[in-house]
Amino acid sequence: QTCFICTQALHWKTKEGLVRGCACGDRDGVSSPELGVAHVSCLARQAQVAVERAHRGWMRWDTCGLCEQKYHGVVACALGWACWKTYVGRPDADSARRLAMTMLGNGLSEAKHYEDALTVEEAMFSMQQRLGDSESNTLVTLGNLAVTYQALGQLEKSLSMKRDVYSGWVDLFGEEHPETLREGINYANCLVQMLRFKEAKALLRKTMPAARRVLGENHDIPLEMRSMYAQAL
Repeated sequence: QTCFICTQALHWKTKEGLVRGCACGDRDGVSSPELGVAHVSCLARQAQVAVERAHRGWMRWDTCGLCEQKYHGVVACALGWACWKTYVGRPDADSARRLAMTMLGNGLSEAKHYEDALTVEEAMFSMQQRLGDSESNTLVTLGNLAVTYQALGQLEKSLSMKRDVYSGWVDLFGEEHPETLREGINYANCLVQMLRFKEAKALLRKTMPAARRVLGENHDIPLEMRSMYAQAL
């Protein structure tokens, strides 16, 4: 096997081995052991170049350019650290530095390092409040914090945050915005986990019709909502 970026088995500089943390190895149900194999250093450099060329290039830090699926596990974590090391020297107010901090927190969560992710996300939230970041960016960080608290078993704190995040998106963009609907799923998920089925069903009965109307019956959001409603029955 060789890296699909540099075409070498061993990285010429770091001497690191190969990894794959996406869906390339099982495309269309067919095992493809050669696809998507790369060095983390090559993936990081590819992402850095993509960012330099276009803002949309940021997705290369957490999404494979071949299969377009998110990296997961230790590969996502390694790329999160690589992203942070790339932009950490920039001022606090620099958008690249803040995006890198988000990537680091997400990567740590992917590798189940939830305590470390919590530290990063709390620092991010504090910085956003200090710098007066946009409400939408702050809500994204608060949502990440809520997910991390849920993973750590702090369900009451997670639920309170998810309620605030959902209400925040409703206030910003209305009840039918896709991000509002997705946060509704996160809120309902926490209610179900806490066995608060009556509240979960009430929320889903309100959000499911809007999701079907805006996104269509077969979109992943209304499908997730129906599945969650079944769990709450």
